[in-house]
Amino acid sequence: MQLKIQNGVVELAGEPILSSVNFEINTQSKIGVVGRNGCGKTTLLKLISGEYKITKLDSDTDSFFAVSGKPEIGYLSQMTFEDDSITLVEEIRKAYSGLLELKYELEEAQRKMEIEQSDENIKQYTSLLDRFTNAGGFYFEKEYEAAIKHFGFSEEEKYRPLSQFSGGQRTKIAFIKLLLSKPDILLLDEPTNHLDIEAVGWLEEYLKEYKKAFVVVSHDRMFLDNVVNCVYEIEYGKTHKYVGNYSDFVKLKKEYAETQLKKYEKQQKEIEHLQSVADRFRYKATKAAMAQSKLKQIERMEKIDAPEKSDNKAFFTSFEPADIGVKDVLSVKDLQIGFENTLSTVNLEVKRGMRIGIIGGNGLGKSTFIKTIMGAVKPLGGFYKFGPRVQIGYFDQQMAQYVSEKTVLDDYLSEFPSLTDYEARSDLGAFLFSGEEVFKPVSVLSGGEKVRLALCKIFKKRPNFLILDEPKNHMDIVGKEALEDILLSFSGTLIFVSHDRYFIRKISDSLLVFSKGQAEYYPYGYAQYLDNQKNATVVQNNTEKPKIKKSFTTPAKEKSKRERLVKKAEEKIALLEEKIGGIKEEIAFPENASDYIKLSELQTEIDTLETELFTALEEWERATEELAALEVDKP
Repeated sequence: MQLKIQNGVVELAGEPILSSVNFEINTQSKIGVVGRNGCGKTTLLKLISGEYKITKLDSDTDSFFAVSGKPEIGYLSQMTFEDDSITLVEEIRKAYSGLLELKYELEEAQRKMEIEQSDENIKQYTSLLDRFTNAGGFYFEKEYEAAIKHFGFSEEEKYRPLSQFSGGQRTKIAFIKLLLSKPDILLLDEPTNHLDIEAVGWLEEYLKEYKKAFVVVSHDRMFLDNVVNCVYEIEYGKTHKYVGNYSDFVKLKKEYAETQLKKYEKQQKEIEHLQSVADRFRYKATKAAMAQSKLKQIERMEKIDAPEKSDNKAFFTSFEPADIGVKDVLSVKDLQIGFENTLSTVNLEVKRGMRIGIIGGNGLGKSTFIKTIMGAVKPLGGFYKFGPRVQIGYFDQQMAQYVSEKTVLDDYLSEFPSLTDYEARSDLGAFLFSGEEVFKPVSVLSGGEKVRLALCKIFKKRPNFLILDEPKNHMDIVGKEALEDILLSFSGTLIFVSHDRYFIRKISDSLLVFSKGQAEYYPYGYAQYLDNQKNATVVQNNTEKPKIKKSFTTPAKEKSKRERLVKKAEEKIALLEEKIGGIKEEIAFPENASDYIKLSELQTEIDTLETELFTALEEWERATEELAALEVDKP
């Protein structure tokens, strides 16, 4: 399979969005797409999916979109639910429709073989078994169960109808189904947005093992580092390919620009020298031929273009707190946070200059903690207290939803009325609101622009304690790096919530981790936290099972005990086999043949019982071996 775009142009409403797309997807491509907000990344995905078409060119440029084979392309915007009355797990199992049909065929072949062990029946069963095994038939249920769990759905929610889920939850369900359907080309547009760190970790591992091709648009630098081996950057409407992950891309882009600049400057010096010789001797009869040869030499040169200046324009500021403040910034004692029920209990001592990153799963109380200490949510117990002279700069996720019919300039001046227009425009210009952009109504700004306006106001007040809840949402990578530079130069105190692991690792020097009703403080950064978690897992896995103390008993008692265990295991095996046989008979009833939901429920019950049967067989085998050993040791 191969999909190739050469010199592709995409225009929308007559306006060029992409001017030169050169892009290639092969069978197991793992591609990341990066670029500034609005550069055309989503447009590229829609072009690949077939939603957009390349524009036919009037020029002689060879432009085409070609696909070999008939690859299945999966894109989230195409995912819809046909029936809102079915449950979450039933919808997810649709991703395995082909595998479920194969499983049914395999069971039918097994029944035929049990009735008549002919060569034909055995051959058919063996063939189906190989296909089922190679397609992942013996682990697909564990796969979707893990996905549902890691995306934050409870055991109870698995059996709720789709109609009872919110828009955000429905998007997650569609996303899980898209991933598990395993299309030949998987297209993902900012897949880590709104996922907690645990879900992102599961997604990374899934994509690392993905056997087909995927293209992912993302501003999550650590995610790109972990899953892709090729990066396409879109800049000024053109695509540029770099082999490697995101870190490799950054390095290669810099090296390419430096090399290109050296080649360009070297050629320009050579051209200047040749032109100088030609100009000096072109009017001298004896030297005219030489002068002409120099000019022709310049004409024959394959001109090297100067490297385009990267689109790295970003907001900037540098400020120190107006008041350095006191040493004790915030004290939190047994603070119970939540609404009706307690989500977590927090204990924390914040000292001047600390940079605390708040992490944890969705719904555990990270943002609720921030809202509680800011007075927007009442605590359910405990208390918190700010130190004297603490001046807070607060950013929350809702600031990007801010609506006002005032212009950007008027909105800013209403908060700082003592400023002149020149001073206000100078401040706003540092946050990329220049020229006529300051006269835009706030209501028409993009999410990223509203975030920049909010940060401009916060930093202007020069607080000594920044409390930020997902401040880098709606930002592209250049914007994130600009915010990181500002925060790293800030000498005050910082607490922030983020799901961006790269951002957390770079900014925080300690962590507050929310997990299972508690918030635990770690006095070190994210890199050490990950190392400690990994080491703890290794130690736990390598820990020897505690030795069971031998009880002093007689051989007769030991034998009697083993005999009871064998008998108990045999009874359990017989009961489970009887239950499984009964359900298989029920599956064969004619009235159930077309009832997909009933068959699915019965098959799930069989799978559960077969797991129990396997465990019971292991217990019986172990007890039988121990009984046999006692017989051998008998004097």
